[in-house]
Amino acid sequence: MMKKKFKTLSLIGMILLTGNLFSQNASDQKASDYERAIQSRAEKIIKELNLKDSVQFKNVQVLMVNQYKQLNSAEQIATEAKKKGDTAVFRQSERLLKETHASYLRDLSAQLNQEQVDKIKDGMTYSVLPVTYNAYQDMIPSLKSEEKRQILTWLTEARELAMDQGSSDKKHQVFGKYKGRINNYLSARGYDLQKERKAWEERIKQQKGNG
Repeated sequence: MMKKKFKTLSLIGMILLTGNLFSQNASDQKASDYERAIQSRAEKIIKELNLKDSVQFKNVQVLMVNQYKQLNSAEQIATEAKKKGDTAVFRQSERLLKETHASYLRDLSAQLNQEQVDKIKDGMTYSVLPVTYNAYQDMIPSLKSEEKRQILTWLTEARELAMDQGSSDKKHQVFGKYKGRINNYLSARGYDLQKERKAWEERIKQQKGNG
């Protein structure tokens, strides 16, 4: 009876141990896949800068990869704090994120000029700023200079916030809020956005037809 009980306990122990090993292996694989993904993402963005110095390239890549890791960790902490209703930890994670953002930009500026830093920012936010800014200008050719400046100011502000979001969806959500603000601004300035968009789409069709 004792031998049978011992065998049963041993079997349970082996099952639990095997389960833990599988869990650890899965966790290690996930971490390894994530590391490769952010390394590749950073490399792709930096290549757009056409840096000639390989050391500089590597330094910037390290900065970007570390920033992606920081964002990922901050998002996990914030998500857990929200679940637990721990506002103190949530606010602390937000403050830490702002500090990380500032130090990251300082470190990038030590390696790159302002134009290059902006390209890194665009790369980290899927180039939503230049694409959206150009789209507004194409859609409404009659935009005044001060209106263009205001649109660019808000999109630039959105980019700074979107940079600190850990996922593509959340980055686009930030820009979505600012696009809403821009649309309200333009409507208040007398623009009929539905009419402008329809005319823009017609121009695009004509251009494709002519092409």
